[in-house]
Amino acid sequence: MAVDHTKRVLVTAGASGIGRAMAEAFAAEGARVWVTDVDQAALASVDPQWKSSLTDASSEPEMTDLFAQIAAEWGGLDVLCANAGVSGPTALIEDVSLESWRQCVAVNLEGAFIAAKLAAPLMKAQRSGSMIFTSSTAGLYGYPSRSPYAAAKWAIIGLMKTVAMELGPFGIRANAICPGSVEGPRMERVLAKEALLKGTTRDAIYHGYASGTSMRTFVEAKDIAAMAVFMASDGARYLSGQAIAVDGHTENPDPKV
Repeated sequence: MAVDHTKRVLVTAGASGIGRAMAEAFAAEGARVWVTDVDQAALASVDPQWKSSLTDASSEPEMTDLFAQIAAEWGGLDVLCANAGVSGPTALIEDVSLESWRQCVAVNLEGAFIAAKLAAPLMKAQRSGSMIFTSSTAGLYGYPSRSPYAAAKWAIIGLMKTVAMELGPFGIRANAICPGSVEGPRMERVLAKEALLKGTTRDAIYHGYASGTSMRTFVEAKDIAAMAVFMASDGARYLSGQAIAVDGHTENPDPKV
């Protein structure tokens, strides 16, 4: 019987935004794609040729069930895009509740940990694989008024580098993408919250973010997706343990508005 060498790709939070762009980019390369999300309506709109699961990335029982399905149906996994995340509260540190802190960290950091933990045995068994973690430029700099988000995104890079060291001997690579400001509905919500906090306009906040990069622009989800496809490719076979920003080159991570 012929062996199917089509790349098997899992994208958490893959029904919209960056995750959907990643799924579409991998599918365009001929990969088999499986996306998860907590948004049933968004899942209903994805390509019917993809596998999809209503799964909370921060729930270990739900993710364990998901990986059991993947093992049963695919027999392994070639690429994990640990992409699930939430923006968390927009507030000064003294105004952030412990509950909202924990919720942000649970999805962003614990979701990445759970995915990596469950993907590792599958990839070790086949002695190959690529894990791609979605961090942020907030994981490279501080991020005023977004302390839970920044803390979680910094921690993802530490997690990624440790995973790269542990799994490298098994032919498994791990890297992180650090998006800058990405055009789209999610960033629009962030802009609105920050404008409200600072008593200014959405456009002023947008300009502040854009002017903080050397290319004076936001990026698009397709730019993040293109980096993910490269990271998983044979052309990046010795790329591991790296956190790469796709952000138009951040010069000032805290532009004054």
